Amino acid sequence: MHLSELTHPNQLHGLSIAQLEEIARQIREKHLQTVATSGGHLGPGLGVVELTVALYQTLDLDRDKVIWDVGHQAYPHKLITGRYNEFHTLRQKDGIAGYLKRCESKFDHFGAGHASTSISAGLGMAIARDMAGENYKVVSIIGDGAMTGGMALEAINHAGHLPDTNLMVVLNDNDMSISPNVGALSRYLNKMRLSPPMQFLTDNIEEQVKHLPFFGGSLSPELDRVKEGMKRLAVSKVGAVFEELGFTYMGPVDGHNIKELIDIFREGHKQKGPVLVHVATTKGKGYAIAEKDQVGYHAQNPFDLATGKAKPASKPTPPSYSKVFAETLITLAENDPRIVAITAAMATGTGLDKFQAKLPNQYVDVGIAEQHAVTMAAGMACEGARPVVTIYSTFLQRAFDQVIHDVCIQDLPVFFCLDRAGVVGADGPTHQGMYDIAYLRCIPNLVVMAPKDEAEFQRMLVTGVTHSGPIAVRYPRGSGVGAPLLEAGWEPMPIGKGEVLRTGDDLLLVGYGTMVYPAMQAAEILSEHGIEATVVNARFVKPLDTELIVPLAQKIGRVVTIEEGCLMGGFGSAVLEALGDAGVTVPVTRLGVPDILVEHATPSQSMQSLGLTGPQIADRLLTQLGRKPEMAAV
Repeated sequence: MHLSELTHPNQLHGLSIAQLEEIARQIREKHLQTVATSGGHLGPGLGVVELTVALYQTLDLDRDKVIWDVGHQAYPHKLITGRYNEFHTLRQKDGIAGYLKRCESKFDHFGAGHASTSISAGLGMAIARDMAGENYKVVSIIGDGAMTGGMALEAINHAGHLPDTNLMVVLNDNDMSISPNVGALSRYLNKMRLSPPMQFLTDNIEEQVKHLPFFGGSLSPELDRVKEGMKRLAVSKVGAVFEELGFTYMGPVDGHNIKELIDIFREGHKQKGPVLVHVATTKGKGYAIAEKDQVGYHAQNPFDLATGKAKPASKPTPPSYSKVFAETLITLAENDPRIVAITAAMATGTGLDKFQAKLPNQYVDVGIAEQHAVTMAAGMACEGARPVVTIYSTFLQRAFDQVIHDVCIQDLPVFFCLDRAGVVGADGPTHQGMYDIAYLRCIPNLVVMAPKDEAEFQRMLVTGVTHSGPIAVRYPRGSGVGAPLLEAGWEPMPIGKGEVLRTGDDLLLVGYGTMVYPAMQAAEILSEHGIEATVVNARFVKPLDTELIVPLAQKIGRVVTIEEGCLMGGFGSAVLEALGDAGVTVPVTRLGVPDILVEHATPSQSMQSLGLTGPQIADRLLTQLGRKPEMAAV
């Protein structure tokens, strides 16, 4: 059978091990070819090819449910659930998503882009199944990295207290950091422990031993220790932890041996209550370059399969905001040992891997634990440190309560650096940083700012590490605009002060962060049509520079706000509130992201779809003002 003929995972049933191995080879080949061409997550999916094939061979996917944690390792899942012919559109506009989406396939049982959710979701499905009196299997697949998230541990703790709720958790351990050796002995002990004779012995040992004359009937604690010792003989140290938490532990098993995987999954399905199957895999399996550099090849832009090297850009680009952030923070931290950079398992993505290499004693990686990161930073700030919490905008959503409860109520000097704010592109709705303006500006004591370019970003970083209370900066994914970086002028900005970049009496354009340059471009186009606009770079949404904006709005009489974030509760709402509070009633047009989910596409395609390019802004305003241009520039 060829992979292209697989339209339903149940077609794996009845195939021989050799046939399944051939399907696995084809999955890996298609996976590599597609990611090399269009970019995407590489190592995670390559590591679970055999795991996916073997697990699905033991399930009825018309009934049974599988929940993939995060979803970036589920490319093999997509290839055997009817999406082979569309797989070349991976992460492209209107194409196959890079994560699971319930609306994309009936086999995507639960969508996710953030880590550590699968066990909670699976347990919820299992409980609902039992309440409805139904009988199907539920399997949650989670990586060892996602197991560092507190939510996963909470779910395990809950599941372990439900001995009558059947749930299988598959631990995809591709780091070997928590694994014992995988070998014949551990497999034998596991097989022995789960065999009917061993289970009979451990279940009945007390009944058998209490009749012996030298034991009598009063040695229950000793018998418990004997029983526990027999169990621990047959499980690894890792297994003992999960057994204590109420799970039946199985493994570790070679995650690239289809026969062994099928055997252990079938045995696991027979067990009552929660079961954890520990599968040892190699991230990037089958592509030697990715196996050697598992961090670097976790995800890739388009690359050359033969060399593994990224395809060169068509033209040079300015440094990314993440790179500017890392290099600037290193300079600041070298001169201030109180500065501590904190990441939640995203060192490479945020640029903090460079910081770690240079200043390891001023760097902390907490794992996928954003809540812990924020409260730990609060504790550091209490003792005089200057913590810099560097988290993607979309991931900081997970620590909203900690930002309020542990940092802002106590007015502690914690600096939040929100990478990937705004449109992020191919990762889609789970990763778009659309909500941070709205969810941060409502919190007392917190200063919230955004730079128009790289040089202003550097000054905001200086501002953040020297401010006496909670403060946050948002900045986008990808390259800057090419503004020259600071050689001097490394002083903090005055809090809550914007700047006027252009003057005109017909229209007031107030841009925030990344939308300042499009606002300037729109103003130049408007000028060509006889409309002169004042352009303000707000810099701060909280506190908003009302001393600058309100008089200008009253004088000019027409206001346009422009932001790369949700309109509901966002920057434009802040300006409207300020004008309302001041009793200024002028027309206000808010441009930004409406009440929609921004789907996966390139960032430029998303901005185009949202109407947020400079020419589109000008076109819309000309139409609104009754001066439609002869040809709308796009």
